[in-house]
Order: sequence, then structure tokens, then C-alpha cells
Amino acid sequence: MTKNLPLFGGIEGGGTKFVCAVGTGPGDIRAETRFPTTMPEETMSRVVVFFQEQEKEFGPLAAMGFACFGPLDPHPASPNYGHILPTPKPGWTNVDVIGPLKAAFDLPINFDTDVNGAALAEGRWGAAQGCNPVLYLTIGTGIGGGALVNGKLLHGLLHPEMGHISIAHDMAKDPFPGTCPFHGDCFEGLACGPALEKRWGARAESFGPDHPAWELEAQYVAAALANYIYTCSPQRIVLGGGVLQQPHLLPLIRQKVQEKLNGYVQAPQVITAMDEYIVAPGLGGQAGVLGAFALAEQVFS
Repeated sequence: MTKNLPLFGGIEGGGTKFVCAVGTGPGDIRAETRFPTTMPEETMSRVVVFFQEQEKEFGPLAAMGFACFGPLDPHPASPNYGHILPTPKPGWTNVDVIGPLKAAFDLPINFDTDVNGAALAEGRWGAAQGCNPVLYLTIGTGIGGGALVNGKLLHGLLHPEMGHISIAHDMAKDPFPGTCPFHGDCFEGLACGPALEKRWGARAESFGPDHPAWELEAQYVAAALANYIYTCSPQRIVLGGGVLQQPHLLPLIRQKVQEKLNGYVQAPQVITAMDEYIVAPGLGGQAGVLGAFALAEQVFS
């Protein structure tokens, strides 16, 4: 335990679950809790109570980072800062999630997307150290991507929406219409966890390695990654999320990315070191909450 470092609160707010933790970074998580994402008032009340209890135990927090599902507005000067924007998650559209925290705690709070937080953490402590740019993609309940460029998270109008790009959809081969309520068969609509379940009529974790779902999934993920490689030229791509827990899927994605690039990108990482180019999170399942710590560290320093 490192007592001379500032103590941070971290919130990984996902569409399925929230993870809250107190600590200073990897190797020093002093308390952690996980609970389902229910309705906003109940969920945020549980967040506040957790950190109030930890401050009694460990003393005041120096800062808090909130890495949250979106879409959201990450610009502090915006009137929408701290709010969830229109989202497929029922009951969460236009909800102010920072307000309850500011009312309960007098400390700096940094707010960004969960995938931006994970990209920051993987660049700071994990599998993408020393790389620039870094791309982090999560494939689970939804699909989202974060980018770290010159040590800074990529924002812009709002933030990257890598899950909602259009990718080739062969309706004869895959007549599934997609699950995205905004776009139907965008990348997320075709390849997120709920899309797998709805297309095949069973949860993805029940599929064997030879199930045809994985060939199609790898094809869609590889198509998206090829587009990101062309447009962002990342030095490393980190793939996380529940769907990627299938050990046979990542090698298949690497193979298909190489096929799609077809020798056009003449970088050694793509030609001979794909295993080191498209990788699993170095921080494992802690990438999200450590991303929240990294956000807190940013606003504190």
C-alpha cells in the first residue's frame, strides 16, 4: 500500500454493471464493489454511499474519475457535461450523473467515456505503454472505442463513436437486420453481444469454438479494425469486452485483418508481428476502473 500517493476514487459505469474502487493505481486498489446498472437514481445512490463509506475508512479522496458508458459530452464547459446523451440504455437518456457526485463530494471530478478511460489506462500502465496513437475497442453489451493521441484522449465534437461505423453487410450471407436502435446494422448492431444472442438464439458463451458465429464475428471486427488502421494508424490496438473472452476469437481476428489489409499497410507490426499489434488488455478486467483512476490522476495533477 502506497500511503504517500494521492487516493483516488474510480467509477467504471457500464450499461450492465458499475464498478467503483478506491486506490492509487495498479497494485493498490484498497476497496472495490460491483453492482448491476439499474435505474439512474438507485445506481448513483449506491455509488455515493460506497465512496462515503470509503472516505470514513481511508480518509478524503484527492480526486474522482468517472469512465462512463455513452454517448456523453466530455467537454467541461458544455451545458451537457456530466449528462448521458440519447442512449439505447432505457431510462438513462439526458441523466445528469455528475450532479449527485458533486453534491456529495467537494473534489475535482473527471468525466469521460469508459473506452476512453480504458485507452488511457492501457497507455499509462498496460499493453499499450510507449505506443502512439493507441486504440482501445470493447465488444460486449455494446461496442465502443477510445483513442489516445500524443498522450491525450481524442475528443472533438463529442468523442469517437467507433461502434457505429458502417461496415459491409452481405444480406444474403447474413440476413440479420442488426440491433442498433439508431442505425440497425452498424458495426455495433451486427457484432455486439446482444446481436450475437439475437441472431443465433442463444448466449454467445454457450457457442463452441467451431460455431459459425465466430467466423462471422471475426469478419465484422476485422472490417472495422482495417478501417481504423487506415484512418487512425494506431501503433497498437487493444481489444477488450465480454465477447473477446473467447480465446479462439482474437487469433481469427488478426488473421482476417491481415487478409483485409492485403499488404497495403507496409508496417512491420502488421506484416510480421500481428500478435503484438492487436492484443488483449494488459490490465485484464481492471482496465475500466483503472481508466477511471487515470482520469482522476489527470484532473488532480
